[in-house]
Amino acid sequence: MVLGHSHRRHSGASNRSSGEDHRSDVVSQEDETVVDGEQGNMLTHIISQLRPGADLSRVTLPTFILEPRSMLERITNFMAHPETLLPMTQIDDPIERFVSVVKFYLSGWHIKPPGVKKPLNPILGEIFTCYWDYPDHTRGYYISEQTSHHPPKSSYFFMAPEHHIRIDGTLKPRSKFLGNSAASMMEGIAVMRFLNTGERFFITQPNMYARGILFGKMRYELGDHSFVRCPESGLEADIEFKTKGYFSGTYNAIAGYIKDSKSGKNLYELSGLWNEEMYIKDLTTGKKQLLFDASRAKETPPKARPLDEQEERESQRLWAKVTQAIRSKDQDTATEEKSRIEYIQRTEAAKRLDEGVDWHPRLFREVRGGPGGSEQGEEDLDWIINTKIDGKTPQEQIKQILHIAAILPGQGINRRFSIPSHKSSHEQDHALPHLQPQPEAPQQHFTGNVINWSEAQPAPANPPAPANHPVPTISSNPPPQPNSAPPTQREENPPPAILTNEEPLVRTEPRGQPVKRMDTETAEVEQFHDAQS
Repeated sequence: MVLGHSHRRHSGASNRSSGEDHRSDVVSQEDETVVDGEQGNMLTHIISQLRPGADLSRVTLPTFILEPRSMLERITNFMAHPETLLPMTQIDDPIERFVSVVKFYLSGWHIKPPGVKKPLNPILGEIFTCYWDYPDHTRGYYISEQTSHHPPKSSYFFMAPEHHIRIDGTLKPRSKFLGNSAASMMEGIAVMRFLNTGERFFITQPNMYARGILFGKMRYELGDHSFVRCPESGLEADIEFKTKGYFSGTYNAIAGYIKDSKSGKNLYELSGLWNEEMYIKDLTTGKKQLLFDASRAKETPPKARPLDEQEERESQRLWAKVTQAIRSKDQDTATEEKSRIEYIQRTEAAKRLDEGVDWHPRLFREVRGGPGGSEQGEEDLDWIINTKIDGKTPQEQIKQILHIAAILPGQGINRRFSIPSHKSSHEQDHALPHLQPQPEAPQQHFTGNVINWSEAQPAPANPPAPANHPVPTISSNPPPQPNSAPPTQREENPPPAILTNEEPLVRTEPRGQPVKRMDTETAEVEQFHDAQS
């Protein structure tokens, strides 16, 4: 499960709630990773070049610690329990409705691969779509895109129209090396809307820690505070994900309270283990009951279109050879195929730099925040789906969602996933009709599941100027035939992102106040600002 967060308090490992149920310090094998000698040497070599506090986002990690799916797909853990998701909007009492949101929020953390695994870093412009078929014959729809690479930002949209639920979110992980631990500081936010009640729920997530990367067994932990806030009702949940202390405590513990922020009164106390049983206690009556049992819950994974219907920059097809190699423990092939994709991304970035082309997401736009903005108060989303979903009926809303991107099997694809050339592409000709078209150098095209390198040529001894040098792209379009007309734009009203989908070379986002963080293992306070592109 992955969401995001903006600002939160951080906890020491020794802080414990009086209402927390302790158990013996038992570590299951599925929560640990034991590396062999060769793997350990590889990790040691990488770590030896780092210093505490170093940014890990640019460090190439060995494939044996990678999860065989992209971060864009991993986010769907959040929606994997329809039994907690779908009933929420049908509850009349606002307090009970808020409790159901907290239950839904806590239900997905147990979904993870065995051991310590990191999802694949999505490449810029990567897209993942999927859907869920629910028992009541309705569906949930999910669309996501990697909207920034440095710093990484994964933006997503989810909607279950018949159940009046919509979620918008942007995940902004920032990795830090902390000595014997590596931390993913999970920035960003998710906004869940109940369209029938008009409520919004601002949701953040805990940080993630990989312990024991230098010595001992590697172990995955969640730590620090996360929040669920509803400004319409004034209710708020402060949930602490506790990390184990050196001499006391247990793994995977949670504790927290649900309170009325208007009166400051605590209404409920939360306790338990996020991978097992979690409890809620009514502080007025003293009654304690089971909130959610993760040890008995069975997640409902999403469905995606077959690979042969996906385009080259869609997650499952893009990483198909890498994920297959990871599952078969073929680390050499996984590393080789992953390196090829990363090389393409670096080449595309160099082309944009040489030609001064800006990049913009295809499916998302910047949030219109600030005073008077249509998304005021939601600025931490950064990006939001670039389509207005305002149908009066669920059926109309579904049509609007399916017009954004291909989600269902057999659905036509009406978007192209190639990076346009600077001032000479077909899109640029339409965007700027007063410019005369210029002859364009032939492009290298890659086909197959990911990229076909069979046509790649070594660089000449005296290469021509960068503007005329062909650059490999990840594209699902067939190579153009000689003397053929350029493809026509199939969208009636394409968003501006389609015309110039390049990344701004210099961003002018205001730098916020530094956020103080405390690593729960070292108790060392760090200050850092948001990275600038």
